[in-house]
Amino acid sequence: MTPNPFDALGLPVSRDLTDEQVREAWRAIAAATHPDRQDGGDLARYTQATAAYAELRTPWSRSEAYADLAEQAQAQGFDGLDGDGEPYTEPLPPVPPGWETAAPPSVTLRALLLVPERIWHGHPIRLALRAIIAAVLSLLVLQLIPGSPAAPADVLGLGLWFVLTARADLAPPPGR
Repeated sequence: MTPNPFDALGLPVSRDLTDEQVREAWRAIAAATHPDRQDGGDLARYTQATAAYAELRTPWSRSEAYADLAEQAQAQGFDGLDGDGEPYTEPLPPVPPGWETAAPPSVTLRALLLVPERIWHGHPIRLALRAIIAAVLSLLVLQLIPGSPAAPADVLGLGLWFVLTARADLAPPPGR
C-alpha cells in the first residue's frame, strides 16, 4: 500500500474531507480498475485504492491518517511552517449539526430543579415501586454474595436499570 492513502484515492491531504468525497473517489477508481472489467482492470491499483478507502472511510480514521502523515513529515525535517514562516495549521472541520457546545450550566441546573415536578406530575407510585424493587434486589445481592467481585457489578446493574427505566415514569419536560 502507498504510504499516503490520500494520494491513492487522488484526494488532498486533509482531515475535513466528507465521507461522500472519500466514497466517490474510491468508486471512481474501483469502476476504472476493478479486476472483473472486460479489459482485466488493474488489480494492483484496485487493491491500493480499496486499502486506502478502508483507511479513510470514517472521519476518525481520516484524522488518524492525517496525523500519521504530519508525524512522518516532521520526522523528515518539515518544521511545521508555511511559506510565510507562520505555523501551519489545518482548519478545524465544521461542527456537525446537533454537536454544538454543551448546554450552559443554567439550563442544566434548571433541568435538575424540574425533576421533582416531573416526578409529581408523572407516575410517582410506579417510580417509587421501581426504586423499592432496585433497593430490595440490591440488598438481596449483597446478602447472598457478600464480598464477591460480582456483587458491586450486580448492584450497579440494578441502579442502571432503575435510572434507564425511570424516565418512562417522569412527566415530559415543559415545552414538549
